[in-house]
Formats: sequence, structure tokens, C-alpha cells
Amino acid sequence: MPITPTPPDSGERTQTPADPALVRTFLLGLAEGLTASDETTDRTRAEVVAIARAYGVDDVDVIVLPTMAFVQTGRGETARMSLTSVRATFRFDQVAAMAALVRSARTAEISPEDGIRRLNEIGAMPPSRHWFIRTLGHALLVAGLALLIAPGWQAAVVGFGLGALIGVAKLTRSQTLGLILPVAASFVCALIVFLLAPVVAIGDPLRVLIAPLATFLPGAMLTTGVRELAAGQMVAGTSRLGAGVVQLALLAFGILAAGTVAGVGADDYVPREVQQTLPWWVAGVGLVLYGFGVYLQFAAPGRTYGWVLLALVVAYAAQQLGELLLGAPVSGFFGALVVTPVVLLIEDLRRGAVPSQLTFMPAFWVLVPGAASLIGVTEGAVEESAGIDDLSAAFVAVMSIALGVFIGSALYRFLHRGATGIADFHVDLPAFMGSSDGPGRSRLSGPDLGARPGPGPEPDRRTPPDPKD
Repeated sequence: MPITPTPPDSGERTQTPADPALVRTFLLGLAEGLTASDETTDRTRAEVVAIARAYGVDDVDVIVLPTMAFVQTGRGETARMSLTSVRATFRFDQVAAMAALVRSARTAEISPEDGIRRLNEIGAMPPSRHWFIRTLGHALLVAGLALLIAPGWQAAVVGFGLGALIGVAKLTRSQTLGLILPVAASFVCALIVFLLAPVVAIGDPLRVLIAPLATFLPGAMLTTGVRELAAGQMVAGTSRLGAGVVQLALLAFGILAAGTVAGVGADDYVPREVQQTLPWWVAGVGLVLYGFGVYLQFAAPGRTYGWVLLALVVAYAAQQLGELLLGAPVSGFFGALVVTPVVLLIEDLRRGAVPSQLTFMPAFWVLVPGAASLIGVTEGAVEESAGIDDLSAAFVAVMSIALGVFIGSALYRFLHRGATGIADFHVDLPAFMGSSDGPGRSRLSGPDLGARPGPGPEPDRRTPPDPKD
């Protein structure tokens, strides 16, 4: 009777060199999956490079863009490059599964072949919740956010209905319909709100509109773009900012078109002062509803709800404190500065079981950097001077939040992991000229670049210096 051989442990797998093409494909799939998980480009590159070294691939270079990834293994004439375009956007359950795969790959616990199979399984994962539950989640999400942005029970009820409508529309799996969904959703929601405003006391129509359109607002995209620009990722940051501005313009166009159909005057596009008519504890109810709606709508794993709610409370409380100290335009700085270390700490405490994306994204929508931008773009199309003022305030809000995220993440990583050394600079020589891999010098340098090929100099047999020196 044949005996099934015992599979080798993780230590033996790391010692057996894998097929370079297979490893490169796995690394490229990881870069694509992390990008689809809305991970920043700099962190995606760092993860892929660290995983490559775990599999014994030291000569690796990675370029990550918001919609494309490149992975090169080897150097000089042995270099091989693979690239892929990124079209998918993962749900929270897929993000959590992707984080688990990354944890296994960091220590080479999974073979590249099995890792590729797992990537395909993650990409094909069906939603873990029924479509009705996800629609209800979106309705609760919008109702909770309405209680925070436009405090009023009428606004919350209207937001719940519009959230259910948008939740049904988000069930579409067509990429073509997905492209026109933001402008169509803004038109339909704005038309309903503008027609209800004279009949129902819903408060400021523009603020009521922000809640059902919150998941379309590019607040996180704009903030991440500014953060990537600050980190030196100019191509990725510029492209995200451009995409965010276009998204805002589409949403504003839908609102303006609905206003034209409903016969709305120019004064209705001017944001009104928020009047607090509900008790202070209603904000807590709004946060709980909002967090539970995010948990249902985006199919987040059950273990993450408490952590998401904690991040929401921290972000909202810090933002309110910042508004009291320095005013609304820069209140997001305090919220981002405080919540960023919190979500990174949660990720480290849970050893990656609660990825930072799952707690960052809902917190971003609470800080709402894109809300003021949408109001500014919409008003700017009607009244130029007021629109410029609102756009300036929106720019300050986005920059303050991005600066808070940047400083918060930098401080946390420095205190938790220490400073990193300066990257070494290397340029490979052609094969016929040999290579110079000596430490502390560029690979352009050599003993004698003009000399004829021949035996190299006698190797230095002295005791090598301690790398710590």
C-alpha cells in the first residue's frame, strides 16, 4: 500500500529554490491584489520586495501604479520583467483574505504555485452576505452618516431611503454601468432631495446629498494622492488627484443637472449653516449605525466590526476637538493625526488580521475631505466667487487630512520599527565587463574598466569587516 510522503516543513521549502518565473508571477499577483485592496503604492512595493527576499530572490525591483504593476527579477542580461493592469476593487472580506495570504508569504509558508491558486480564489470569492443584507447595510451606512453631517431625523429617514436605492444600484456587476453609476446616482438623489426640500424640513439639501453619495466621494483618493506626493510617488499621487477631481466633477454635474430639471435657484446651491436640533448623544447613534452599515455593505469579517467602530470614534472625536481648537478647515488634521497611529497599531496588535484599509476607509468617509470639495465644485458652477472660496477651503481640508495621515504614519513607523537606512545605489555592468558588487560603492566603479578581460585581481583574504561597523 503506497504511503503518502510527509510534506516538507516551511524551513525546507525556503531552502529549495523555486522556479524564478513562478516566483515572479506570484509577486506580480501579490502586487495586483494589494493594489486592488486600495493599499498605497509605496507600501505595496515594500511588501512585495520583502516577500521576494523571503523566497530567496534578492535581485528584485517593483514599480506600482494605481492601475498597473511591474515586477523585475534578476539583473543585467538575466533580468526578466512582468507587468499587469489592475482593474478589480476588493471588498473588505477579500482585503482580509489578501492580508492573510501576505502574512503567509512573508515567511514563505506557502509555495508560489499554491499562492497563485490562492490569489485566483480570492479574486473569485463571492460576496459573503446576501444582496438584501448588503443593501440594508448601505441604507444604514447612509442614515448614520446623515446624522453626523446633517443632524435631523428627517434627513436620516431620507438618507436611509436613498441609501437603499444606491445600495441596489451598487449590486450591478457591469463595468460599463459602473462607470456611469456615480453621475446617475448623483442625478437621481439630487432630484429626489430637491423635490422633497420644499415639502419636508430636511435641512440643507446639499448636506443631505453628501450622505447617500459618500461612497462615491473621492475623499480617500484625494488624501492618498496627496500622501503619495509627499512620499515622493509623483506619478501615482498625480494620477489619483486627477481621478479624484474628475470624480468630483461628475458628481457635481449630476447635481446641477437635477437642479435644472427641478427648477432650483442659485441660492439653493449655497451651503447653509448647520443647526444642531438633536441631543449630543445622537452622534454616537450615527457612528454605530454607520459602522454597522459598513460592516454589512462591504462584507467585512465579523471580528473587525469592533475595531472599525473604535477607529470611527477616535477619528470623529479628534476631528471635533480640532474644530474647537482651530476651526473646521483644519479639524481633519487632528482626526487623521490621531486615527492613523490607532489603525496601524490595531493592524500590528492583530498581526495583520485587521488590515489598515478596513479601518482607514470608513474613518476617511467620516472625516469627509471630499464633501466640502463637492459643495465647492457644485457652487462654483453657479456662483464663481463663492465656489472659489469653497474650493480653497476644501483644498485646505484635503491637505490637512493628508498631512495628518503622513505625519501620523511616519511617527508610528519610526517609533515602532525604527529608521531605515539609505537605499544603496547600483548600476549593473554588462556581462562581458564583469560585475562589482563590493559594498559601499556604485557598480559603475571597477578595478579597470578599460583593461582587457582576464583573471581578476587576487582576492583579499583578510578577515572581512563586521557588517555592523
